[in-house]
Amino acid sequence: MGPDTSQAQNSSCKILTFRPTWEEFQEFGKYMAYIESQGAHRAGLAKIIPPKEWQPRRTYDDLDDMVIPAPIQQVVTGQSGLFTQYNIQKKPMTVGEYRKLANSDKYCTPRHQDFDDLERKYWKNLTFMSPIYGADISGSLYDNDINLWNIASLNTLLDMVEHECGIIIEGVNTPYLYFGMWKTTFAWHTEDMDLYSVNYLHFGEPKSWYAIPPEHGKRLERLAKDEMTPNYVMELSLYRMSVIYKQI
Repeated sequence: MGPDTSQAQNSSCKILTFRPTWEEFQEFGKYMAYIESQGAHRAGLAKIIPPKEWQPRRTYDDLDDMVIPAPIQQVVTGQSGLFTQYNIQKKPMTVGEYRKLANSDKYCTPRHQDFDDLERKYWKNLTFMSPIYGADISGSLYDNDINLWNIASLNTLLDMVEHECGIIIEGVNTPYLYFGMWKTTFAWHTEDMDLYSVNYLHFGEPKSWYAIPPEHGKRLERLAKDEMTPNYVMELSLYRMSVIYKQI
């Protein structure tokens, strides 16, 4: 049940990885309380690897005709660690079309020796060859009969807001889908109302995250105020905590 660390309270703000058993995986809320008791929230990010018995979708072979209604081209300008990203909306495309685009010679991940090499290539080439991002698509890929850790129905207070009050806040108490390729980027931010964010990587290459521990957040905000104009400061904020879980 324990994380990949012996430092239970996580005073060093390390990003923790958890591997729950099938029995431990049965209650989402209870497991969230457990990882908090281990200090997972201090890092601003945690990774949960589900038990092998759990599968959120039986097959992904039937997605090619699904439509990405408003893909965006991410144009990045800047230098020396300070960048501005402009999102240009493109015409709708299917997932099949997007898959071909992402795997094409123009947009595919470059050859690399290891993660460090790939990370260097990312920052070195951030302003070149603007990628296309299939972002903020309302919906879920989970099969309807999935009861455990179903992002569309986690049995939290947010579900009560929808079911009992009839209030729908897209991307907050309803799920969003994202289709990404090499260099697609989501800017640093806090989640709405400082809520936790739950993300599941269905398929594809690993996704890389940067996080600032909440207790150090003001330091980054001060840096932003020193380096950026007020308009940018208003838009830049930090992750408090996101829970990432992926199948291996």
